[in-house]
Amino acid sequence: MNSKHKIAVIGLGYVGLPLARLFATQYSVVGFDINQKRIEDLQRGMDTTFEVENTILQSVLSEDNPFLTESRNGLFCSALIDDISRANVYIITVPTPVDKHNRPDLTPLYRSSETVAKVLKKGDVVIYESTVYPGVTEEECVPVLEKISGLKFNEDFFVGYSPERINPGDKEHTVDKILKVTSGSTPETGKMVDDLYRSVITAGTHLAPTIKVAEASKVIENSQRDLNIAFMNELAKIFSLMDIDTHDVLEAAGTKWNFLKFKPGLVGGHCIGVDPFYLAQKAQEIGYYSELILAARRLNDSMGAFVASQVVKLMIKNDIRVKGARILNLGITFKENCPDIRNSKAIDVITNLEEYGAEVTTFDPWADAGEVKNEYNIHCLSELPENDKSFDAIILTVAHQEFLNLNLDKMINEKGVIYDVKGVFSKENVDQRL
Repeated sequence: MNSKHKIAVIGLGYVGLPLARLFATQYSVVGFDINQKRIEDLQRGMDTTFEVENTILQSVLSEDNPFLTESRNGLFCSALIDDISRANVYIITVPTPVDKHNRPDLTPLYRSSETVAKVLKKGDVVIYESTVYPGVTEEECVPVLEKISGLKFNEDFFVGYSPERINPGDKEHTVDKILKVTSGSTPETGKMVDDLYRSVITAGTHLAPTIKVAEASKVIENSQRDLNIAFMNELAKIFSLMDIDTHDVLEAAGTKWNFLKFKPGLVGGHCIGVDPFYLAQKAQEIGYYSELILAARRLNDSMGAFVASQVVKLMIKNDIRVKGARILNLGITFKENCPDIRNSKAIDVITNLEEYGAEVTTFDPWADAGEVKNEYNIHCLSELPENDKSFDAIILTVAHQEFLNLNLDKMINEKGVIYDVKGVFSKENVDQRL
């Protein structure tokens, strides 16, 4: 198998790079990305997403295209389409976002399919990993491949689908340790795709009967998490009106063996905050209006405004003038211990507080200040001024490890309030200020 498969991974982000690195331990791999700066960093052995340790990345890097040599394995990164032309397996790992109206935006999938189609040859297999609603691979992507390549689906080329399950920032559940769902456009293709992933995934694989089943399995994974978190967020709103600590309630309820231990919070990122819209959109196209899925999305998207209102109420309670108040927001990435700022819901908290007239300072040691400025027009500090006790409130929106060691008393005035969205600070330190 090692000598047969030459793998091109299209898209070298949080999903594509770890996968390309893993395959490169046993196969010849070329990683393709249209971001030239990203390619230059990777070829120097630097992963700015921190998903792959630099030493591990460097151990598989090849200075030359392994497709052109006798080398059996290794990873070469490139932004040139010619460098992937000799591949016989193409794995597409591009993002699947939504537009400003929360409608699925398949543009990255179309563009990447066009790229692969330009070099597609008879006998090649194209595998999609991007999260989509059932039917996208065969009904949207395959026609692009056929049109541009001039080849016929399931005669000249074949397609597989194996949804990504990467958890950004998670160093325990890495790509090789997460069981992989696989599928193919024919039984033979499904077996080939399953064997390919099984050769590097130590956790094993599950071969789904059809591509649509595999697509559906992925999109409901994140929809299920969204629904469960929405329930926790609704509980948080209810209990706040009853003056009950939600975290205390969940700790008590969690003593039962089968209680699902989800927590309230801000639901952003490029998966849980996006994927449910794909399923809801497809349902609407076939005549079914999703009530539960969209209600959960609306509720989770409302949490930024809710957090801001709670902070304002606490400030008023402590006799702090909100207009002109200095508030420190801890975190701008979409999740802890991860530099990814895409679809961060911390921005909703910041925006709502600014609408109240407060001055918000954001600190995040994981985020790239330039990216934050370009994406959200917010100045993000990478370091905090020492012994600045002028803040009227501190909000923790992202539970980065670095925040756990902060001395909050050195950053906040005597009447100031602390609002811990993630429930990671010492409860005593937070309660004494409420």
